[in-house]
Amino acid sequence: MRLLIVEDNPDNMDLLVELLCDHYELLQAFDGTEALLLLQSEPVDLVLLDISLPGMDGIDVLREIRKHPALSALPVIAVTAHAMIGDRERFLATGFNGYLAKPIVDDDELIAAIEALRPAKES
Repeated sequence: MRLLIVEDNPDNMDLLVELLCDHYELLQAFDGTEALLLLQSEPVDLVLLDISLPGMDGIDVLREIRKHPALSALPVIAVTAHAMIGDRERFLATGFNGYLAKPIVDDDELIAAIEALRPAKES
């Protein structure tokens, strides 16, 4: 399974890569524009998308992903420090397929969120 991690904070990116590199093939983007360019040229099975990105935020990136017919069904998980009451529901209502609050402290929870959205063709 191939994942795209979109995260502007190098420490957070390093943590996600460390937690996931033994389980998945990983691509990395440090802002929304880079992520959208990568998605045009590199097939991925799922996106882990930070919300607070420079320039284009994660919600705008998600909207752009959903506009493209080939990407409209791509599973996207919000990975964010926005963890107040109601944030999870708000992001899911925006069109994210999953939600994880930062800091990521439980790698089992992270992997479970990804596996819950694994494409059916990959058993």
